[in-house]
Amino acid sequence: MKLSQEQIERLYKFTRQHYVEYYDLQTELVDHLANAIEEQWQQNPKLSFEEALQIEFKKFGVFGFMDVVEQRQSVLNKKYNKLVLSELKTFFSVPKIIGTVAAIGIVFYFIKSITLGALVVQSLFFILVVLYFLGIAILMQRNKKRNKQNGKKWLLKEIMFGYSSSAGLINLPIQFALHLKGENYHDGLLLLFSFLLILLGLTEYIMLVLIPSKAEDFLKETYPEYKIAN
Repeated sequence: MKLSQEQIERLYKFTRQHYVEYYDLQTELVDHLANAIEEQWQQNPKLSFEEALQIEFKKFGVFGFMDVVEQRQSVLNKKYNKLVLSELKTFFSVPKIIGTVAAIGIVFYFIKSITLGALVVQSLFFILVVLYFLGIAILMQRNKKRNKQNGKKWLLKEIMFGYSSSAGLINLPIQFALHLKGENYHDGLLLLFSFLLILLGLTEYIMLVLIPSKAEDFLKETYPEYKIAN
């Protein structure tokens, strides 16, 4: 005995009622519930659809679908972080490494030529941090508008457009910059500062521009049903 289309829609509604807002997670849970209900009917055909559904839902425990959502978020956050790292690596391989090294050199000589070295480094770090949060706010707003247009939210898309757990790493350069003291630094430290500034700048570019521009490709690769659903 197979579920009807009306019953499938009921399962989607059921997942939404239990705080699963992402369409990809809803689909995974609907597939799981549908298969489980059909297996129950094979053993006990007298069970009603709602009875079978409640039996399966109870198997998820006290927190319902929450554990499933958290596990999926963890998996996709790791996937996103790998995407960022993979894109970042390209800037340290030929031919992009030439531009990266040149940028580090320019920042190094700029900082070295300024008397108030610590203040300049702190200012540059804070400018990058402000630009980061501004960029995240713009991405989130754009994604919110797109979600209203198609009515579906995808977890990986939410992560790519501003909800990644890696966003907290932006606090590291703030703490680093706040602990800078003095005005004169050894060239080695100035070179390190320059490298970190460029690294932060590249990471922001990847997170705010590069990955969002390739979002459709990443989503189609992750979700076979994405193209159909959109």
